[in-house]
Amino acid sequence: MEDTYRHGPLLLLSGRANWPLTLEIADKLGKSPEGATIQDFSDGEIFVRIDHNARGRDVFILQPTSAPADNFMELCLLLDAAKRASAARVTAVIPYFGYGRQDRKDQPRVSIGAKLAANLIVAAGADRVISIDFHQHQIQGFFDIPVDHLYAAPVVTQYFMDLMLEDLVVIAPDVGAAKMARGFARRLGATLGIIDKRRPKANMSEVLNIVGEVEGRTCLIVDDMVDTGGSLSNAVGALKDRGAKTVYAAATHPILSGDAPARLENSGLERMIVTNTIMVPEKKHTEKLEILSVAELLAKAIHHVHANESVSKLFEIQKKH
Repeated sequence: MEDTYRHGPLLLLSGRANWPLTLEIADKLGKSPEGATIQDFSDGEIFVRIDHNARGRDVFILQPTSAPADNFMELCLLLDAAKRASAARVTAVIPYFGYGRQDRKDQPRVSIGAKLAANLIVAAGADRVISIDFHQHQIQGFFDIPVDHLYAAPVVTQYFMDLMLEDLVVIAPDVGAAKMARGFARRLGATLGIIDKRRPKANMSEVLNIVGEVEGRTCLIVDDMVDTGGSLSNAVGALKDRGAKTVYAAATHPILSGDAPARLENSGLERMIVTNTIMVPEKKHTEKLEILSVAELLAKAIHHVHANESVSKLFEIQKKH
């Protein structure tokens, strides 16, 4: 039956950035991920070889482009290998799209890294991209190929629905996250709050004001990613100072660079909820950190793309936020 699909039988490949997520997706698709030999030369160069026939097949390559930069290069090499192996179609499944924060020229003489990254992925051979929670929605337009932009919101909101929290306020950590926070608030039947902050420089923030009533209430801070944890810790402190009873936080992408795990563990957070778009090393796991899986979300998207079915219809409920 599979052979009747327009782009040939499905072939699922993976880089080394998030192998556990690939195994989960493969299990939900009822397939085993096909092998690719990936090795590092002594000078750091990466060697890639697809170990199975890819000719005429619908190839899906899963690889988040989180740090180190080798993960990005590994994705490009896998795309190139699949294209040169005469794959019918090659889809880059990028749970976390790195360089997404460099999406505009906001000061003189800087690169628009997100556009460059998109160009490189297309040049490497991708015919399509599947990703989750871009830092900004306009990044979809940086690609000159179809992009299926998914949202982790249903996975995260279900977790908090199960907790049945009372007097909940969903907090946007900045004005840019207000749309996402409004969607969470609507799903959870909560009110909305916004933190007014400024950034003196990258990876540093200062809370100026909080819009909304938080005293005596349970707060949920939502964002697309958590990096150093500095901004989040400051937000938690500001909410506590204004009388918030309990503070939770949720972010799709757990970058958790540097001392972020310790910083969040020592903050006033009740719990930090993230997803497995990026593989979190065991040494960065803490008591307050809880990781939800997006494997089912990605598996459904892969299945619909492979079967030439509507992805937007499948995830219509997500796009309302």
